[in-house]
Amino acid sequence: MTNEPPYLAIASELRRRIRCGELSPGDRVPSTRAVTREWGVAMATATKALAVLRQEGLVRPEPGVGTVVVAQTGPSTGPDAAPLSRERLVGAALELADAEGLNALTMRRVATALGVSTMALYRHVPGKAELVRLMADAACGEVPLGPVPAEWRVGLERGARWLRGVYERHRWMAQAMASFTRPVAAPNAMAYMEWVLRSLRGTPLTPAEKIHAHLLIFAYVQGLSMAADLEEQARQDTGISDGEWMEQNEPRFDAIQAGGSYPELNLVTSGGDFGLDLDALFEFGLRRTLDGIASMIDETSG
Repeated sequence: MTNEPPYLAIASELRRRIRCGELSPGDRVPSTRAVTREWGVAMATATKALAVLRQEGLVRPEPGVGTVVVAQTGPSTGPDAAPLSRERLVGAALELADAEGLNALTMRRVATALGVSTMALYRHVPGKAELVRLMADAACGEVPLGPVPAEWRVGLERGARWLRGVYERHRWMAQAMASFTRPVAAPNAMAYMEWVLRSLRGTPLTPAEKIHAHLLIFAYVQGLSMAADLEEQARQDTGISDGEWMEQNEPRFDAIQAGGSYPELNLVTSGGDFGLDLDALFEFGLRRTLDGIASMIDETSG
């Protein structure tokens, strides 16, 4: 009789299935819901079990598919092995973070993906913090911003959409770039800030107001992007879609609202016509934010 926690026992059994070939590379492993049914455990326990396997590099989330088995490779020490470089290291780390999020990124996991020893990575970066900085810089350098538009509003809107595109390609970036007082010293990220400030160059705003306008838009885009990242992590952890989650929780919301304590909320959500969409929210908020900056410019001009 073992005294190990249930989630470790479940992880051990799934690990056995992978190693004996019952689950092959590319096969989908049981979802959290399937684990709860098979082992009779809570959703949180099932989530922990799959997290153990992700941390070991045995499985990874596959968008639109679920959690799948990863092909295991040995150390690449043969004559045909590509030499390890900082570029290869950053590329592998980007792929891992894109698939599983920043919390799943460890030096050991990256080394496993590259087929090298963990110590080999430290010849190129001193640690995870520097690796994340290089990843953020590489992500910001993927798509050029182009020339600065002559009209400030066009520039700020284009910059906001560019930044959102970076976060959509790399959802973990919203977390990596979260600090305002301790910004990431990344040349490509700083080039974006320079580009935005140049967009405001012809306005009557003071230097402080220009910085604040830039940070206001940055914070807005980042906030929605962090929400999108959290929702994607929730989908991976629970194995259910947003629609399935709402279907499960709708009776609880209905019961709370049935008491009549939330008349305005009932009014705007009744009829089933309202559905929260982050793209629509982004467009609404960006227009209102730019309207506010425009009002400030008009007041300063007057």
